[in-house]
Amino acid sequence: MDSRRLLLISNSTSHGSGYLDHCAEHFQTRLAGVQRVLFVPFALFDRDRYAATARARLEQMGFAVDALHRAADPREAVAEAEAIFVGGGNTFRLLDSLYRLGLIEAIRQRVASGTPYIGTSAGSNVACLSIKTTNDMPIVQPPSFDALGLVPFNINPHYLDPDPDSTHQGETREQRIREFHEENTPPVVALRESAMLHIEGNHVTFHGNTGARLFQRGRDPVEHKDGDRLDFLLH
Repeated sequence: MDSRRLLLISNSTSHGSGYLDHCAEHFQTRLAGVQRVLFVPFALFDRDRYAATARARLEQMGFAVDALHRAADPREAVAEAEAIFVGGGNTFRLLDSLYRLGLIEAIRQRVASGTPYIGTSAGSNVACLSIKTTNDMPIVQPPSFDALGLVPFNINPHYLDPDPDSTHQGETREQRIREFHEENTPPVVALRESAMLHIEGNHVTFHGNTGARLFQRGRDPVEHKDGDRLDFLLH
């Protein structure tokens, strides 16, 4: 994975802005030199509509878009992709589709060869070791919770901090992640809205003025700010 080039984003739309507006500059940086992007719309039910939304926005950035669900041979489409963008939605539905279409290994191979991979929300979840730290309901049952494994850690997108003034008695996001670490060992990067990770080979850089929290088993959470390097997560 020394050639991997990833951009893993918490969310695709931020309050007060349009689709991908908050991360457009990072898209263009990651996709420098790319002309066509393969969009993976499997996380939403209406794939045509989702693909149309992504196409319209990426064309504004100067990229042509091919929708994977319209490919005659999905594995061939992945094998020939200049770049892969996996959109958000329901993580269970997304991963189930990747398994059913036999795309897990195909995407791994492309990323290992240096093909840029961008994920938002569910698309970031499936880039990790597993989808066990998603916020989504299991509306379908994939063959496994094991995901693409493009990085050796997990992400929790849309992370919400505990609200000390809330009267809600259910578990906070922090408590859910701590429950994960009662049974599992991989670190979890909790990305607040508009936060993201740039991964270039064996280097990880955090970006986002909202910050992120790193959860590791047996340790207190650690805050990270824009520009912080988290290379140690890959080792």
